[in-house]
Amino acid sequence: MLKRTPLFTAHQKLGGKLVEFGGWEMPVQYTSITDEHLAVRQAAGIFDISHMGEVTVSGSGAAAFLNSILTNDIRKLAPGEGQYTLMGNERGGVIDDLYAYRLSGEVFFLVINASRIEPDVAWLQAQAAKFSSELKLTDASHNYAAVAVQGPRVREFIETCIPGESSSAMRVGRVTELKKNEIAGFHFEHGSMLVSRTGYTGEDGFEIVGSDEAIRHVWDALLAAGQPFGIKPCGLGARDTLRTEVCYPLYGHELDEQTTPIEAGLGFFVAFDKGEFNGRSILAEQKAKGVKKKLIAFKMTGKSAPPRPHYPIWVNGANAGVVTSGTQSPSLGIGIGMGYVPAELAKPDTKIEIEIRGKRFAAVVVSKPIYKKPSP
Repeated sequence: MLKRTPLFTAHQKLGGKLVEFGGWEMPVQYTSITDEHLAVRQAAGIFDISHMGEVTVSGSGAAAFLNSILTNDIRKLAPGEGQYTLMGNERGGVIDDLYAYRLSGEVFFLVINASRIEPDVAWLQAQAAKFSSELKLTDASHNYAAVAVQGPRVREFIETCIPGESSSAMRVGRVTELKKNEIAGFHFEHGSMLVSRTGYTGEDGFEIVGSDEAIRHVWDALLAAGQPFGIKPCGLGARDTLRTEVCYPLYGHELDEQTTPIEAGLGFFVAFDKGEFNGRSILAEQKAKGVKKKLIAFKMTGKSAPPRPHYPIWVNGANAGVVTSGTQSPSLGIGIGMGYVPAELAKPDTKIEIEIRGKRFAAVVVSKPIYKKPSP
């Protein structure tokens, strides 16, 4: 039986089209993917992200433990700060990509992908058991629901719903004073929640984590407060087109246990200077000597149906790779995507072809991100 988030009834009332996603029944759209996508780019959109997983890691040596299994350097985080990072295996492959937040000295909060909750938690528990008996690792996914409110106008109304100063002993005052990747606790009605200035859209915005009841109320409050500013409820479809335009990876598409962060173009999030961590030697060798395959971004150069995952990529008449993510870009009005090709074919301006329904259509490799926000 499919799992449902605490906002399931709200999605039904709003006319959301519900689909299966990673074992969950989630809205793919309400009005249209294009409408919802453009609302986020131009105004504001709100997403149910309650299907995401949450893990807390605390106790003596929590930072050292996380630094041994994650690619980024957790030591760089002060309380109230977060970072994008990847959890790697001994071969350099990616078990999951996630956000790690430091809530206090040795207390960390991990937000992981919905489809990876069970394997992630099992793997983390196995690693923790080998590390220290004082380490405490808890799968808190069932304790939390979450929403993401994204777009350039969100900061104009979010304080209507989440007023007052932070309840955390962190450096943040009001919610709009959060800087990118910062997190703090705030009171909402009779409860409390964690609010971070993060997102998966390429726009400014906030992600809010709290109890089921709190998230149901904050969903309604944000929709009401954001109405004069053009807010729309948004589904998985717009979430996917938004992240593809800015080339954010999706686990199972751009990332998996056989693909490394270096191949995926995520070397910026690998801290080689922090000491030993899972897969470090392999990743260091790839950085020094290069990789055989690279993740590219591309645009279609003529009229065609949208590119989709698993479509073949052709170069000079030879099958050179495969599309990992592909869609019609609502912002650009053209087909776009990402995919893996041999490293020598990954340079921007390389002409490629995407096979769509048995026919090949012209495309070109472009620099990431595919969509760049217009200058103010």
